Amino acid sequence: MVVEIRKIGVIGSGQMGSGIAHVCALAGYQVILNDLSRDRIESGLASINGNLARQVGKGQIAEEERSAALDRLSGAENLDMLADVDLIIESATENEQVKRKIFAQLCPVLKPEAMLATNTSSISITRLAATTDRPERFIGIHFMNPVPIMELVELVRGIATEDETFEAAKGFVSRIGKTVAVAEDFPAFMVNRILLPMINEAIYTLYEGVGSVEAIDTAMKLGANHPMGPLQLADFIGLDTCLSIMQVLYEGLADSKYRPCPLLVKYVEAGWLGRKTRRGFYDYRGDTPVPTR
Repeated sequence: MVVEIRKIGVIGSGQMGSGIAHVCALAGYQVILNDLSRDRIESGLASINGNLARQVGKGQIAEEERSAALDRLSGAENLDMLADVDLIIESATENEQVKRKIFAQLCPVLKPEAMLATNTSSISITRLAATTDRPERFIGIHFMNPVPIMELVELVRGIATEDETFEAAKGFVSRIGKTVAVAEDFPAFMVNRILLPMINEAIYTLYEGVGSVEAIDTAMKLGANHPMGPLQLADFIGLDTCLSIMQVLYEGLADSKYRPCPLLVKYVEAGWLGRKTRRGFYDYRGDTPVPTR
């Protein structure tokens, strides 16, 4: 039986989580946004409000749609408030232990037929599903950043994912206006398996002195027609996230071509994680970003 999804819980109110809540509320779903503190939830709801207002300003949605979407959104500090949702989308930090802990706390609260999804960009769906009480109702729904703009969603089945769960997830993705690409459950799936080694190679190119930050980004923007240079993109994704995905690839596939660049490791150790910390391969503390190398 394909579950009818009406109410959605989103765990994590950061950039990805709030983006997922935004598109779900706009598509007509009731959405509950959860995070560790009221402050984080309020910040997530505020950014959704701002992004919806921007869409109204650009003529992409009507004011009535924005107002209706906001009415469908609420915040919840307590996991107990997610007891009646039909689908949970976990969008916490890209750390397997953190995700396992969330699912362990969540499963006893949820109704038995509720579906579980993770927005992980690299971790094994099969392994995460096995830590829950419903591996057959567990699936990977990997959104791209920024969620309201990017059209793709990678759907990833674990070994135990039932057809009903897969069909319900496909229907959900279609209703929020995104396009599905089905990926097998291998490290980093499709997009990041191709994209992150390219970013890592760009960092090696910088590390080995082949080009400066500016030269590398200009080369890829004008020479390969990429909308954003790879180092600029790394800063946008977050260098900690880039490193964790490269580590998943390196450990999961045991191939030296996935070895994270030592310079990427160094930046993460320094806490220079990109835009979110205002320093990465560029320094964002002034009016215009300045290369840090």
